[in-house]
Amino acid sequence: MENNLIYGIHDRPRFGKLLVFAIQQLLAIIAATIAVPAIVGNGMSASAALFGAGVGTIVYQLFTKFRSPVFLGSSFAFIGSMSAAFAGAVSMGSQALGYLGLVIGALFAGLVYVVIALVIKFVGVGWINKLMPVAVIGPTVALIGLSLASAAVKDVFSYGPQTKNGEFIMSGSIWVSFICAIVTLLVVVLCSTYGKKMTKLIPFIIGVLSGYALALLFTAIGYAAGVDALKVIDLAPFRALVEDGVGVKTFVALPEFTFVEAFKGVKSFEWSYLATIAVAYIPVAFVVFAEHIADHKNLSSIIGKDLLEDPGLDRTLLGDGVGSIAGAFFGGCPNTTYGESVGCVAITRNASVATITATALLAVLISFISPFVAFLDSIPGCVMGGVCITLYGFIAVSGLKMIQRVDLEDHANLFTVSVILITGIGGMAMSIGKVIITSIACALILGIIVNVLLHKFKKV
Repeated sequence: MENNLIYGIHDRPRFGKLLVFAIQQLLAIIAATIAVPAIVGNGMSASAALFGAGVGTIVYQLFTKFRSPVFLGSSFAFIGSMSAAFAGAVSMGSQALGYLGLVIGALFAGLVYVVIALVIKFVGVGWINKLMPVAVIGPTVALIGLSLASAAVKDVFSYGPQTKNGEFIMSGSIWVSFICAIVTLLVVVLCSTYGKKMTKLIPFIIGVLSGYALALLFTAIGYAAGVDALKVIDLAPFRALVEDGVGVKTFVALPEFTFVEAFKGVKSFEWSYLATIAVAYIPVAFVVFAEHIADHKNLSSIIGKDLLEDPGLDRTLLGDGVGSIAGAFFGGCPNTTYGESVGCVAITRNASVATITATALLAVLISFISPFVAFLDSIPGCVMGGVCITLYGFIAVSGLKMIQRVDLEDHANLFTVSVILITGIGGMAMSIGKVIITSIACALILGIIVNVLLHKFKKV
């Protein structure tokens, strides 16, 4: 097997196992995928975003010839762009125009990827490796995981009051939330470390189900005793299913696809709005391009195969770009390769592309199945927080392992790594108009500049 993998890229687990592995990948990416439309608001549909992520991943796999084991989910980098699309549309008196803006914006972003992919197709990836060597990519990958640390901890304490004077309040419901998170975390790490055969391959499923069962027990006691602090699970998603009585819609519902509302916005379209969308989306696409490379470098180190060479950076970019367009057409959200998916591959040692493809198909299927969507919506944040500690931690450690290969006695490398880590962890983010340059992007850009300058003078 490649790099001590249990399942290599081309391996196909038997159907039963494949389905279980797909559910596990889905659990790893579901929270972030449906969080983006929730944050942007304006009536965006979580189930449609899930459908779009599944379609986008399938498109990505087609372009990469099923050689890159990663799932594409809703991109957080474009949240500001999506909000700008709606804000511009509302100022023109049409929310439906905002949905059209989501589709047009994803098209702009996707075209940026297509253009870069064509350039790489003709000039190769050598310049990428020179511009972003391990001394740049390693700390950047570590930052991706570290930047998510606060999100994981916030999820752990997601039920009840969170802070007082900047500190967590460990009382009442917070203790219940903490217990559920820690149980989930311990089950995941024990299964992954000491599990046998199948148990070692599905630690996240076992962890989530264990945490959910404990949360359900607390919730049941809470309702029986009339203690709100114990009601960890929000039952609202299930109540919504039966508000209008039990029927076909209770079990199967068509997602509210973005393109349906987008077509309604065509009559309100003005050319000035196109400029607003272009400014909001195109610069962000260049930022996400850098993160695309970092994710694929990280995944390459995990599976022991350079994905920038095979299937090639041009194919991964085309897949990501066209996948984003397809994903936004249905769900409104441009897609991006998910660190959660990479972390799942790293921990389970399952790099089977068949698993990723099955996950994509499952995401498309369950977006129509109301009870399953309700179950996913009801998983407490504290349970997902316990899982995310391991996922985000593995991303950070993957970057640190890359740094181990860097000669830090060389001051050019030492300062490059130092600048990236400090500016990234310090949260150096900037905004230019409506364009937000994330702390990771700022750190990466500064790291590239420092690396190029120091190595240039080194040769003089």
